[in-house]
Amino acid sequence: MRWKSLVCCAVGAVLVGVLATSCKKSSDKDKREVVLYCSVDQQFAEQIIAEFEKETGIRVLVRFDTEASKTTGLIQRIRSEAASPVADVFWSSEIFYTIRLAGESLLSPYSSKRTKDWLAPFFDPARRWYAFGLRARVIAYNMNTVTPQEAPKTLEDTFDAKWKGRLVMADPGFGTTGGDVASWFVHYGRVRARRILQSLRDNDVRLVEGNSTAVRMVATGQADICFTDTDDVYAAQRNGWPVAMNYLDQGGNGPLVIPNSAAVIRGARHPEQAAALMDFLLSEKLEEMLVQTDSHNAPIHPAVAEQFQEYAIGKTLDIDYAQIAEQLPTAIEIARETLK
Repeated sequence: MRWKSLVCCAVGAVLVGVLATSCKKSSDKDKREVVLYCSVDQQFAEQIIAEFEKETGIRVLVRFDTEASKTTGLIQRIRSEAASPVADVFWSSEIFYTIRLAGESLLSPYSSKRTKDWLAPFFDPARRWYAFGLRARVIAYNMNTVTPQEAPKTLEDTFDAKWKGRLVMADPGFGTTGGDVASWFVHYGRVRARRILQSLRDNDVRLVEGNSTAVRMVATGQADICFTDTDDVYAAQRNGWPVAMNYLDQGGNGPLVIPNSAAVIRGARHPEQAAALMDFLLSEKLEEMLVQTDSHNAPIHPAVAEQFQEYAIGKTLDIDYAQIAEQLPTAIEIARETLK
């Protein structure tokens, strides 16, 4: 019987050793992973993620959003997972929903040497998010049907009766269009913003599923002008489409610029890896890579901006992003009701 006991002990010791080794391997693997939720266009983000993995050896498990539900799908996912977060870091192609997540206590404060001297207004006073890589709102137009001289140069220009039935815009419930519409409520006030929406309806504006769809319709002659972002026009021009743009100037005060944003999810399971990814997303190198993609996001790091002056936006709307984020749900509801 004694030898049976010895055999059992030996087998038990082996099993313990195997389990311990297995757990250690699993733990080591877990330490080299970080989960990223990302609403940036996948073809651009993948290049940047690959560079981070190469530099750090940390594997990025990434979930992207769709064009039609841009950003909002991931926002709802983060909310639904609040009790047991899956994501460690959120990298958004815009700022307004990120601010709303911070207000819902779903983001953690983050500070490092990288963030010490971050430029205002591109960070949260509580350090729960940081912004970088700017796009501007623009009016895109078909160069075959609209001359540069007659192309609208301000939001107000699009109310002219000559554009009746010739303008398209993305559904304000998704992507950057909602933030743009909300900025009208902040900049002009609610009464004037309602009049703006009514003027667009009177001119038979058509709603489509996203900015890229709006630009495609302009390029193919299904519309003559549209509201969109700089990156969608750059992509169209890369494809050789006959599309040009003017900034969507709000009453002579400049266009709304919409930055990327990055934040650590509250309760992130991989805090050290999340910190490494955050510092990479907030680096000059990231902005260099981003401005050189077809999106050409304008850098906020002075040294990088100096190198890529051709993508500088110039005069921009001076507006509080937090106020836009606060107005967002109301603005979307009123816009959809008015424009339906």
